Amino acid sequence: MAFDNLSDKLTGVFKRLRSKGKLSENDVKTAMREVRLALLEADVNYKVAKDFTNTVTEKCIGANVMESLTAPQMVIKIVKEELTALMGSEQARLKTANKIPTIIMMCGLQGSGKTTHSAKLAKYLKSQGHRPMLAACDIYRPAAIEQLKVVGAAVGAPVFEMGTEKPEIIAQKAVSYARDHGHDFLILDTAGRLHIDTELMDELKRITQAVDVNNILLVIDSMVGQDAVNIAKAFNDILEIDGVILTKLDGDTRGGAALSVRAVTGKPIMFAGVGEKLDELDEFHPDRMASRILGMGDVLSLIEKVESEIDEKKAEEAARKLQENKFDMNDLLEQFRQIKKMGSLKSVLSMLPGMEKQLRDVDIDDRQMLRIEAIITSMTKKERAKPDIINASRRKRIAAGAGVRVEDVNRLLKQYEQMKKMFKQMNAKGGKRRFMKGMKMPNNFGF
Repeated sequence: MAFDNLSDKLTGVFKRLRSKGKLSENDVKTAMREVRLALLEADVNYKVAKDFTNTVTEKCIGANVMESLTAPQMVIKIVKEELTALMGSEQARLKTANKIPTIIMMCGLQGSGKTTHSAKLAKYLKSQGHRPMLAACDIYRPAAIEQLKVVGAAVGAPVFEMGTEKPEIIAQKAVSYARDHGHDFLILDTAGRLHIDTELMDELKRITQAVDVNNILLVIDSMVGQDAVNIAKAFNDILEIDGVILTKLDGDTRGGAALSVRAVTGKPIMFAGVGEKLDELDEFHPDRMASRILGMGDVLSLIEKVESEIDEKKAEEAARKLQENKFDMNDLLEQFRQIKKMGSLKSVLSMLPGMEKQLRDVDIDDRQMLRIEAIITSMTKKERAKPDIINASRRKRIAAGAGVRVEDVNRLLKQYEQMKKMFKQMNAKGGKRRFMKGMKMPNNFGF
């Protein structure tokens, strides 16, 4: 994640504070100097970092935190509150028009990911029950229109295009088409440049004059670091943007842009690109991001992901079968398919408190889930329903059908039996207590 190094530094600062018990004013000031250095190393704007630590220091000293027996916890609480405020306090939402379509104009420098994130945004809006349409207003970049068609088709959003017609005319015609065909959101994918120039800004202004744009979203590659703030400020000064989409927050970036953009421009981060797949666009929640930076996890986002992707009826049925010891390979296959919908295992597990750091250097191969799925689908219906009939010759046939080793089939069957045995003991009288004392979870099916 983008904030790994910053999270490590802050965790170290707070660990030293916790070891002190009561704190002196000097302890707080020393800690805040370390925090400021950590923020600067994370590519946070210097003025933003300085103002942040000054505010935290004043609040800690002014609130008589040092006299409290829980002073370190109170300092951490104040830091979390200020981090949240720095990124916008509350989640920012898209503005909607009084009549369809609500128009969103995507802008940014060339290579920032506007086209891909236009499709990601369309997919997000579809998941919210809307009918978005994309419009190809980038008439300069080779294959830009074709790329938008490809990603649009992948997310099930139609693309309006008029070749190399003027972008403002394309936007006008797209609005009429969207309104006539019942599309409640229209996303304009505009052209970018290698740098901010008068020609780019004039073109974007002509589009905003031609159609009533409701949301101007600036797409910024978070890998550009401190330059992200300068880009955001330049676009905002000329266009008065409504919000920012930060891309590549899952990558090896220092994350300073996320902590600086809001403070410098006054405009919120609305979405964050957290992967290359078209469904990997998250709403940006300042309080949840602050929790993750401080190593507290993001349980609320995990719950929302589970609620949106996991079929509740199927989950309840699986739980009932486990309790009744009727859980078979068909049920196991269904559970793996449900989990796959939530994204990579590493990203899901990292939302749990304390897990992000532990998982950082762990290689969790999501292809292992595909291997397990291949093994189960290579079984006959009878074998899935009654895995105990799978003898040596059947295991050899299943392995060949799945393209894996016999040892892989053996491991899956053994772990399946361990899981069934564990739940049987938990359901037995007093079994849950014994399980909590000494039982170990199966080895996560090879992960």
